[in-house]
Amino acid sequence: MTLHPFYIGIDISKAYLDIFEESTSKHLQIENTSEAISAWLSALPDMPSLNIIFEATGRYDRKLTHALHTLKIRFSRVNPARARDFARALGQMAKTDQIDARMLADMGKCLKPDATTQRAPERDQLAALHKRRDELVDTRKKERQRLAQALSEEHASIARHISWLNEEIKFIEQKRDTLLKETAEFTHDNKLLRSIPGVGPVAATTLLALMPELGHASPKAIAALAGLAPFNVDSGQFRGHRAIKGGRKRVRNALYMAAVTAARSNSHFASFAQALIKRGKPFKAAMIALARKILITANALLRDSVPFNA
Repeated sequence: MTLHPFYIGIDISKAYLDIFEESTSKHLQIENTSEAISAWLSALPDMPSLNIIFEATGRYDRKLTHALHTLKIRFSRVNPARARDFARALGQMAKTDQIDARMLADMGKCLKPDATTQRAPERDQLAALHKRRDELVDTRKKERQRLAQALSEEHASIARHISWLNEEIKFIEQKRDTLLKETAEFTHDNKLLRSIPGVGPVAATTLLALMPELGHASPKAIAALAGLAPFNVDSGQFRGHRAIKGGRKRVRNALYMAAVTAARSNSHFASFAQALIKRGKPFKAAMIALARKILITANALLRDSVPFNA
C-alpha cells in the first residue's frame, strides 16, 4: 500500500503558531509554548508519512523544533528566503500568517525539502553560548564607541557597563571552553581545526557550533552552505563576474577573519593569497578565496580525522 505524504505548514511568530493542514485545508492557531505545542502534536494521528514544514526563525522555533525531535516527527526547517522565493514563483504577493502557513505546506508538497536532522544537545548548547558571546561582544563594541564621545555625566556609567561586559564575556568563554573539553567529539574536532593556520578559538567554535555538516559533505556543498561558493552570472554571450551569495553569514565572517590571519602567517595559505593579489585580485576577493580554501581544508581534516600538515 502506498502512503501519500501528509504535509503541514507552520508560520511561526513570537506568540503564536499558525498551522495549515494540507489534507483537510484546516487552519489552526496555537500559542508558541511548550505545553500548547505538545498538546497539538499529541492529538495528531500517527502517520509515518507526516511532514511538517516551517521557516527557520531563530529563537522562536526552538520549542517546536525540540518537541518534534523528542517525538521523532519528520520536519523540514527551511530558509526563509527560499520560502519567499517559492511564494513569488506562485504569484503570491499577499502575506499573512495564514497565507504563509498554507504556502509552506504547498512548498513541502511541491519541493519535498530534505528532513532536518537532529542535532546533539551539546551542539545546541555550544551554539547558544557562541551566540550569547557574539551579542555581548557587539554590545561592548557599541559601548566603547559611545565612551569615546561620552560626556562626563555618562562616562562612569558606560565604563562600569564595559567592565561588566568584559567579565560576562570571560564567563561565557569559560563555559564554552568547559563544554569543548567535556565533549569528546568537540575536543577531537577542535584540536584538528586549531591546527589550521589562521583558525583561532572563535573561528573553531563557530565551525563546530554552526557547521555540523563539516566533515560529512562534499567540498562544493560545504562551500555553498557557508556562502563561499562563487556562482555564475552568465546569460547568452554575457559573462559576468562570479559572486558569492547566501549561506551562513556568521560562518563566512569567522572564516574571513581566519583568512586575514592566515594571509599573514608563515604557511602556504599566505603564498596562496599573495599569488592571487599579484595576479590582480582585489584584497577582499583574495581573502574570500582563501576563506573558501580554509573551509575546504577543515572539511577534509574532519572527514579524514587528521591534523593539518604544512
